[in-house]
Amino acid sequence: MIRLIDTLSHGNRLSSASPLWKCGFAAAMIVLAYASHPAVQAAIALWMAAWTVVYARVPARIYLAMLGSGCLFFVASLPALAVDFRHGALALSESGLHTAARLFVRAACCLSAMLFLILTTPMLRLFQVLQKLRAPQLLLELMLVTYRFLFLLLDTARMMHTAQRARGGHGGFKSRIADTAALAARLFDRTMHRYRGLSHGLASRGFAGDIRLAPYEPAALPLRYRLEIALGGALLLGFEIMLRIGGYE
Repeated sequence: MIRLIDTLSHGNRLSSASPLWKCGFAAAMIVLAYASHPAVQAAIALWMAAWTVVYARVPARIYLAMLGSGCLFFVASLPALAVDFRHGALALSESGLHTAARLFVRAACCLSAMLFLILTTPMLRLFQVLQKLRAPQLLLELMLVTYRFLFLLLDTARMMHTAQRARGGHGGFKSRIADTAALAARLFDRTMHRYRGLSHGLASRGFAGDIRLAPYEPAALPLRYRLEIALGGALLLGFEIMLRIGGYE
């Protein structure tokens, strides 16, 4: 999944657009989602989906799969919100269902804004935005090392899985369970071995302990997109103000 996200973030039509604009846009939509009515939140979710699928040309099937898998975590918590224990028995609570529905719309809205940012902006550009925003250097180094470590982990798991299949592994259900357990037991040790090799390679090239990121280079955002962001944001704010004046819950 992480390789797919990395590929999409580099190959979409908005990858070259200003990452600072995209970060600000996504952050503004998340803040508005927390303070707005469910109708406005649904409109934000649809708008973010349009930016991701229509403008960035991220495949709709992949986008819906990621959105749905994220929503599954919230669905798992629905029983705790919708079910109430009354008079020694479990029963559905009307207020709990109402709260669960509102929270689900808000979670889907915030998730769609985050997916827009993740699927349209390469990770290195996000690190550069954080650097421009004066994020602590230690935090940036930890994030960069962790991101690199994830690829090492996946590459090691793929090679070990290929080696097991070449030796006749994963032939049946019991064999798959045993081989998966063996892979999990050896995966961390193999990954740390590769990571130590990477560290030694950096040290041999004069690594002094500080990971230097390339400075942030401003990128242009087409006027059409800027106008649409301003107009869409104004319409959403107007819609929210109208709902508050009308007394809608």
